[in-house]
Formats: sequence, structure tokens, C-alpha cells
Amino acid sequence: MTIRTHRLIAALLLVSVLGVSLPIPAHAAFISTDAALALSERERILSVLDRAEVRAQLGARGVSPSDVKARVAALTDEEAAELASRMDELPAGGIDILGAIVLVFLVLLLTDILGYTKIFPFTKPINK
Repeated sequence: MTIRTHRLIAALLLVSVLGVSLPIPAHAAFISTDAALALSERERILSVLDRAEVRAQLGARGVSPSDVKARVAALTDEEAAELASRMDELPAGGIDILGAIVLVFLVLLLTDILGYTKIFPFTKPINK
């Protein structure tokens, strides 16, 4: 493979990684502690799914709101509790930009070490 092919592969890899890892903007709002305690796990999940930006993202992926509500209703209590607890742990905007930058750096570094690209001057390819 030529250097031009290697650079093309590296560029396509970079575009695909950045396209997948960019966060989807989200808006977070505060609710009172009493209101949070009053909601059951299913109600909390449904309240998140009823937000306009969430509905828009689901619609963009071809998922209808009635299907989502039916699947939430079909969850067991344990599954609903686990999903609700995971929703609290996730960041509001998805993956952070620092994580995406580190991932891209590592991919480019690995392709340099394997000899597919020559981006960083401090690397030596292993196949030479």
C-alpha cells in the first residue's frame, strides 16, 4: 500500500471516530428533591423520554414514542431500577471532548507505530 492510501485510510478513520464520538447537545434542568423522590423509576424514565430533544433524537433514529413507552412498560422492576440509576450516572452531553481527543490521538499513534501513517515524528514503525 502506498503512503497516499495510508493517509486516506487514516483520514477516513479520523472522520469516522470524530463523527461517532461527538456529543449530542442536551439541556439539563434541576428538580426538587421531593419531586425526585416521588417519581418511580418508570416515571423518571418516561419523563426523560418525554423531553422534546429526546423525542427528536428518537424520531431521527426512526423510533416512535409509542414503541418506547411500550418497551418501558415491559421492563421488569430490576431493569427499570438499573436503567434509572444509569441515567443518573451518565453525563448530560454524552462523551466529553477530552475523551474524543485522547481516542483520536491513540488511534493515530497506533497507526504510526504500525507503519500505516507518518504523522508523529517521534514514532518508529515496527515493520521496517
